[in-house]
Amino acid sequence: MNIHFKAKFPLSEIKKRKMTMWRYRESIPIENDENIVSFDEGFTPLLSISVQGKAIWVKQDHLFQSGSYKDRGASVLVSHLKEIGVDRVVEDSSGNAGAAVAAYCAKAGVKCDIFVEERISPAKILQITAYGAKIHKVHGLREEAAKAVLDETEKKYYASHVYNPYFLQGTKTFAYEVAEQLGWKAPDVVILPVGNGTLLLGTYIGFVELFKAKIVEKIPKIVAVQALNCAPLATAFSKGDDAKIDAKKTIAEGIAIMRPIRAKQILDAVKKTSGHFITVKENEIIQSSTWLAKKGYHAEPTAAATFAGVQKYVGKMNTNELIISTVTGHGLKHTEVDLSFTRW
Repeated sequence: MNIHFKAKFPLSEIKKRKMTMWRYRESIPIENDENIVSFDEGFTPLLSISVQGKAIWVKQDHLFQSGSYKDRGASVLVSHLKEIGVDRVVEDSSGNAGAAVAAYCAKAGVKCDIFVEERISPAKILQITAYGAKIHKVHGLREEAAKAVLDETEKKYYASHVYNPYFLQGTKTFAYEVAEQLGWKAPDVVILPVGNGTLLLGTYIGFVELFKAKIVEKIPKIVAVQALNCAPLATAFSKGDDAKIDAKKTIAEGIAIMRPIRAKQILDAVKKTSGHFITVKENEIIQSSTWLAKKGYHAEPTAAATFAGVQKYVGKMNTNELIISTVTGHGLKHTEVDLSFTRW
């Protein structure tokens, strides 16, 4: 399911507004302003990090209310729930989406049940329950939590960050902000982590809308990063949809998705932008985490995986391209990660 909505960009009005993602009001499909559920999120800083002597522009999306970029989608999704009168929701998550939905539901006064796999970070469990949401731990992998939640959808609204298209209407603001911060220009390359693809697809949608509105002159190449231990999309991209996939545990739990529901859309977005996939090993993720920390960035493992991919891209391409990436989640959401390194 997708939303067919024509985005508009009145640039002269946009620049007068508060520096949040809601400055792009005409491009977000919520009818009445009174239904907007917001913590003034968005317009996160775009800073430069040197990678092998190359300046990479990095969006600081770990600085949101709940500590990850998922707040973009949660703000629009919960605003939609308020608009249609929903008072209780259910969601399944590897942690960050559950925390974001729980936070915005708390602000909106919407009751919330979150299904998670039992292995997720204890810090994320504490965060979700702190917002007042009810946690349901499910034995098995991430997909088992997704299956378990289906029994609840007959009685409660399914506020899925994967299925519900309103979530992507929030994550697409990543592209809007990048373009505006670059002087209403598109970068050459965007390097993003991908599991269920909510940021990648949102970014693609956003740049397509900007291109169609003649705000930017091109749609950037999208390079997607997956952990080698769980890389179904990278495998399908290189070997075809029928390729055999052997999944193992990965420290990058946020992208440990064996069967992404929107796999075809993700693959199409990467192909249409002449992009590709990069896979990273567990030791490379750990090394990247240390490397980021020494630059002052405390990133959760999924974000560290992204920068392991950035390092590989820069090392192989030897490029002069303008490259954008992002820190998707804060390291404080995974406080036990240093202790867990010895187990991988």
